[in-house]
Amino acid sequence: MKLIQNYLRLLFVLMCLSMVHAQDTQIQFLSGTGYQDTKDWEFKISKGRNSDKWSTIGVPSVWEQEGFGKYQYGIKFYGKPFPDGIADEVGMYKYAFEVPKNWENKRVNIVFDGVMTDAEVQINGRSAGAVHQGGFYRFKYDITDLLEFGKSNLLEVTVSKESKNASVNLAERRADYWNFGGIFRPVFLEALPATHIARSALRAEADGTFEAAVFLGNGTQGLAARVSIYEKSGKKIGKTLSGQLADGSDKILLSGSFENIKTWTSETPNLYEVRIELLKNEKVIHKIDETIGFRTIEIKKGDGIYVNGTRVLMKGINRHSFWPESGRTLNKQLNYDDARLIKEMNMNAVRLSHYPPDPEFLAACDELGLYVMDELGGWHGHYDDAVGKKLVRETVIRDLNHPSIIFWSNGNEGGWNTNLDNQFAIWDIQNRPVLHPQQELNGVETMHYRSYGETLEYLRGDHIFMPTEYLHGLYDGGHGAGFDDYWEVLRNHPRSGGGYLWVFADEGVVRTDQDGRIDNQGNFGADGIVGPHHEKEGSFFTVKEVWSPVMITTPHKLTQDFNGEFDIENRYFFTDLSECRVEWELANFAKPDDAQIGHISIQKNTVENFQLAPQTTGKLKINLPKDWKKADVLYLKVIDSQGKELWTWSYTWDKESQLPTSTLSRTPTLVETEALYQVTASQTVLKFTKNDGKLASVTQAGKTIGFKNGPQIIMARRGDRTLDGTINPDFEKGEDRIYKEFACIDEEVNCSESLINLTAKKVENLIKIEASYHGILQKVLWTIHPDGLLQMDYEYEYNGVTELAGIYFDYPESMMRSKKWLGAGPYRVWQNRLKGTTLDVWENEYNDPIPGESFNYPEFKGYFRDWQWAQFKTTEGTIELFNKSSDTYLGVYSPRDGRDALLYTLPQTGIAVFDVIPAVRNKVNATDLVGPSSQPRWLHGTQRHTLYLKFKN
Repeated sequence: MKLIQNYLRLLFVLMCLSMVHAQDTQIQFLSGTGYQDTKDWEFKISKGRNSDKWSTIGVPSVWEQEGFGKYQYGIKFYGKPFPDGIADEVGMYKYAFEVPKNWENKRVNIVFDGVMTDAEVQINGRSAGAVHQGGFYRFKYDITDLLEFGKSNLLEVTVSKESKNASVNLAERRADYWNFGGIFRPVFLEALPATHIARSALRAEADGTFEAAVFLGNGTQGLAARVSIYEKSGKKIGKTLSGQLADGSDKILLSGSFENIKTWTSETPNLYEVRIELLKNEKVIHKIDETIGFRTIEIKKGDGIYVNGTRVLMKGINRHSFWPESGRTLNKQLNYDDARLIKEMNMNAVRLSHYPPDPEFLAACDELGLYVMDELGGWHGHYDDAVGKKLVRETVIRDLNHPSIIFWSNGNEGGWNTNLDNQFAIWDIQNRPVLHPQQELNGVETMHYRSYGETLEYLRGDHIFMPTEYLHGLYDGGHGAGFDDYWEVLRNHPRSGGGYLWVFADEGVVRTDQDGRIDNQGNFGADGIVGPHHEKEGSFFTVKEVWSPVMITTPHKLTQDFNGEFDIENRYFFTDLSECRVEWELANFAKPDDAQIGHISIQKNTVENFQLAPQTTGKLKINLPKDWKKADVLYLKVIDSQGKELWTWSYTWDKESQLPTSTLSRTPTLVETEALYQVTASQTVLKFTKNDGKLASVTQAGKTIGFKNGPQIIMARRGDRTLDGTINPDFEKGEDRIYKEFACIDEEVNCSESLINLTAKKVENLIKIEASYHGILQKVLWTIHPDGLLQMDYEYEYNGVTELAGIYFDYPESMMRSKKWLGAGPYRVWQNRLKGTTLDVWENEYNDPIPGESFNYPEFKGYFRDWQWAQFKTTEGTIELFNKSSDTYLGVYSPRDGRDALLYTLPQTGIAVFDVIPAVRNKVNATDLVGPSSQPRWLHGTQRHTLYLKFKN
């Protein structure tokens, strides 16, 4: 009897489990889930590498990265045909699969998340439906009647890289990005009850209002639906909503209101789970789960963009779906990593250029908090009406329930078909705004790449100005360069909507046909603020600082009577600063010969529960110890509610000089020859040429160190400066490039000088050699200390406009190994990109990456601000420089431009000290067009500086 009872109990449990199981949509993947998780399918390609033979390929993937076909960048170069013709390969896929016998009473769909570009699908030799055209969209076929349940089935997919529809090619494949082919997103089966929920459309507003449209796979009588909403913890909120299917309808409509909900914003990404159940005769026959956020989007024309009734600015970036090894095939980790990096830059918005992304990226934006502009394909060409309407539907019904999506974009830069503008609302219950990037629509002007002056003009117009692309990156230019100027204008104007930088990452593909080199198609794909593998460039941190939602605005040099009170701004739109904390730290800097890099902490503490309302300013009080000025530096770090650093500010104050001093008393020896003064101090031998008073050579402990030929003066401007950024023909030298060399040329600046007087003498236990000049360089006083310490006091005078001003010494790069320095770092700066660094002791090995081709950051070479000392280790010995005034720039050789020399061509300046450094342009606008900080500086009067040099083995 007990055995029978146990059997009946087990049977009941199995029946219950079967009923529950039957209510869910069942998923069976035919492919892998993404990059590094693929399944092998049979494959043959018609042309290119490994063509005309059956082999296998991992799915999902782009076939170029699997060794098939040929690579092609999508843009027609300057209107000319593709150099090697159109890559019109056709790929044929086969895959055998089984479906469970117990699926016989279900409806089974095969779902493709993305196939480039035309896809013809057959099951067991029979067509699954019409050829799908459009590469970035989810599409599905009902294949129930084509399957053999419990047996093997054959899936065949023919994929054409070029579409037979010319409008699809214009929209997707004649664009400024890599063209790929293949089944690049997952393929899966979904098994549904015979009567089921086909999809849902949800609207959840900030006031708690909720609507749901539950669409049915097939119409039948006596159906009802109910909706329950849960917090992430599983706690149910409010009442269950229910509704009946009206006669003749294909959907069930439900509505209600929920109280005490937590709204969704980029700062507070509060999410809820929605359980939707379909009932027949009061029994659940199917259920699905969706994720929502309660939020309201509104464009107030002539005013601004409002989220939940608060005007917000888009601090955004454009983003491609891309990874070097896998092209457009990503996975959950890569999608979430992209979203996290974007958030790390203190951004709150992302434009999905120029096609819908993986669903996992949208889930990341929902969860982490990013406002999304979801874009229909279309670069400079657009889809025709018939295909476009289908693709709008596929875009919207897949993505509409994501709270992160606040805009739809109908193509890019003329790639919009205006006949499709009204199609989005047909499928979108939320009726989100539709935009045209680079054109005004719905009260939002999105024009791209306006100069700083033009930006001011656009903001004077009647529409909200929100450029969907601006400050076009290239190599080390754009993004952070001039960004602070632009943002101050956009941040403060009442008709600004913010903007979107171009672009997130370099689109450099690992070429499987070229030994794995990364190919950015010259400069076409090298536009990212991070490298192909998300290597962080200097502009990454400039943007992070400028877009920090909390700003401490007290000047970085504290006065002697400082009372611990800092000026602070809360630039959040929704968050009180009580949600954040401020960490402060007093520290001393490591010394040049210390093994430690960075700083040594002395004392630290945390300020919590500091209240300051959004969009207001206030005072932050730090209770510093009485002896705080004994430290070298004070750091203030703001941490958000998730424990992430927003930014760290550093503060210093006047202290007793820590410049090097001599420890020996023995007087150096001075020997004069016909051509030289030679000074020997301990193990250091210094030679100065008598004809010009310059340092000619250095010998340390009998070994030559090739630091010499200085100080040389540099005072230069670009030769191509014009108001519209075009090349000035007066400076043409037969070179077809945007930027000509800096030069001390007679037409601009005469940097030559002539020696007037030179003296050498002993003063106490020192040797002093003094040179005076006629020219820009006026005077140099060399003081040699007994232990070999070399002090150089110099002055020069210039009155005029310049872009590079200072002095330098020669030292061969081939001998350089590393540098260690106390200054703002670790990234180099430009005149128009000074933010994004932190004062500390930094170190990096010598590197010389080629922009767009190699990606070693931070770069060794360039200009470095707020420096106090620098130690260079070479194959010959160690060179140390100490700076008496921290308001100069350390120059370490000259930044390398790309091979095409589009950004700058700079004079070679060795190891230098500058008063003025150049600005850098972006890909679209020359420096004279990107704001006040990018303009040449007016230098006037006499510049006086003291530099100390020390040489060691």
